[in-house]
Amino acid sequence: MKLKKYQGFTLLELLIALVIIGLLVGVVGPNLFKNLGKSEVTTARAQIDALSKAIEAYRLDTGHFPRNEQGLAALMQAPNDEQGWRGPYLKKDVPMDPWGHPYQYRSPGENGREFDIISLGKDGRPGGAGDDADLRN
Repeated sequence: MKLKKYQGFTLLELLIALVIIGLLVGVVGPNLFKNLGKSEVTTARAQIDALSKAIEAYRLDTGHFPRNEQGLAALMQAPNDEQGWRGPYLKKDVPMDPWGHPYQYRSPGENGREFDIISLGKDGRPGGAGDDADLRN
């Protein structure tokens, strides 16, 4: 009677497989995370655009932009002394940016803009580069 001899993978075959897996992770991983960051920036830009349109609608109804102390909350709830307010100007509450930070509102804005809506980026602090860079209308 013959016994069957079972063989597994050799050490060399296992090492080659690990090297191949390591190379795949090294190439695919960074690209995957880079695209994730791009999607957050794209979402922030879309939200800033929607907020800008809501602020323009507010101005058309009231004749002026919300004051700084009213902020973006004026898009959802009528300020006490506001004439002509026909909101709410957003379907849902004012969103947080994709990194969980509140959008900043300033009127007048910088560089001659009538207003600024700003996301402070991933780090939630002014300035920065990459995912930490500020985004504005």
